[in-house]
Amino acid sequence: MTTPTTQSPTLPGGTWTLGDLTVGRLGYGAMQLAGPGVLGPPADEDAARAVLREAVALGVTHVDTAEAYGPHVTNRLIREALHPYPDGLHVVTKVGAERDADGGWPVARRPAQLRQQVEQNLESLGLDVLDVVNLRMGDATGPRPGSLAEPFGALVDLQREGLVRHVGLSNVTAEQVAEARGIAPVVCVQNMYNLAVRHDDALVDALARDGVAYVPFFPLGGFSPLQSAELTAVAQRVGASPMAVALAWLLQRSPNILLIPGTRSVAHLRENVAAASLTLSEQDVADLDAIAAGR
Repeated sequence: MTTPTTQSPTLPGGTWTLGDLTVGRLGYGAMQLAGPGVLGPPADEDAARAVLREAVALGVTHVDTAEAYGPHVTNRLIREALHPYPDGLHVVTKVGAERDADGGWPVARRPAQLRQQVEQNLESLGLDVLDVVNLRMGDATGPRPGSLAEPFGALVDLQREGLVRHVGLSNVTAEQVAEARGIAPVVCVQNMYNLAVRHDDALVDALARDGVAYVPFFPLGGFSPLQSAELTAVAQRVGASPMAVALAWLLQRSPNILLIPGTRSVAHLRENVAAASLTLSEQDVADLDAIAAGR
């Protein structure tokens, strides 16, 4: 059972446990460190490494990545910037898709492909075991129905071999979450979710009751502040940026929500981390909830 712990002065937003791993609820998503379209290297690799080092300095203990980002770019940058990894820093990666020359994300979920991806992540990150590996289902348009028993079972086999410590899911339906949890413990679910996209409300609450983390991700290209009159008004009222308010809303939405906002900028990273200390009033939350209700 994964359970929340109390607010920590050094871990932004308090903490959550993924199996036997304690992470800060506000993490960092490395996707944006790759080049445009998540292809190739960034224009400034030194700046990318500086962002990673600053994230750790600010208390971030949860970095989300994938060998497919670049491909083979963000993992390399993470290793160059942070290896040997400090105690308490946990890298979460995902498997189940590759990249093609056109920038697509072709499915790669056969057992042999999943093993290859896990081994590639181990090598590029410089690790003997991966803390958490998420199985990516669906496609670029979102989750798709269907059984995940074969690929998830293959990932669990790699866990039993000791290559993976914990397993999670990404881009999945509630039915697929239930199917996977019937096969092996799932420590996190990573789906698209934000102030305006609330289709997973019931799933967030169900996972919270069971002590499973929910990690919202956003459209390809990374997190960007939603544009709405309600968000602007709340941001002005509390004296914070729309980005900070949107992040704070997610942290207050449910204690099992872990955030992985990405950025190429140290200044924006500091704004994101500061959002973890922002408290929204009941009226603020009600006004923000109206964003989804009005769409």
